[in-house]
Amino acid sequence: MQLGIYMDQNRCMGCFACVVACKDWHDVPAGPASWIRLKTIEKGEYPNLFVAFLPTTCCHCETPDCVSVCPAEAITKRDEDGIVIVDREACLGKDDCGMCLEACPYEAPQFGAEENAKMQKCDLCIDRWAEAKKPVCVSSCPIQALDAGPMDELRAKYGDVRETEGFTYSESLVPSITFKPKEDTKSLGIRKIEVMPNTI
Repeated sequence: MQLGIYMDQNRCMGCFACVVACKDWHDVPAGPASWIRLKTIEKGEYPNLFVAFLPTTCCHCETPDCVSVCPAEAITKRDEDGIVIVDREACLGKDDCGMCLEACPYEAPQFGAEENAKMQKCDLCIDRWAEAKKPVCVSSCPIQALDAGPMDELRAKYGDVRETEGFTYSESLVPSITFKPKEDTKSLGIRKIEVMPNTI
């Protein structure tokens, strides 16, 4: 079984609830390390704008490069659920190594501000799965833009869309993620409303 993530880009409104909940649940201190990040994608020119948001986290790839490049064998992929985990005690640190960060196209490896910080990253809330709960990013989303579960079930429920605005699928890594991409109003035939500048 391979656990993974579903993301509905039409629902995500960039509220950062998932980011805050993740940091709180995992006791990630304030600073540069964030197990889930939120990208903002903007295209077009006023008044015809396209804006989308994309929560990004570890994709728990089927063949993760971070595992193969780690000289300390600190990163492993669990057989029972496909979750990629890191042994921070074994990690050599960003200053002494950092090879995982260079290998991952999705910027999943995260490092704190301390000297030679050890790698940390999303573990898909292993502790919550043990209690039959979804990851905290999923449960904290106020508009249900995220879901998680076995990839075959997610694809059966939501479809098998592997790319979306801000995300490029890697055929070699096989990230465990599926999407509902942001719909462009032009393709839907929806007339965009022009906002008149304030003349007062």
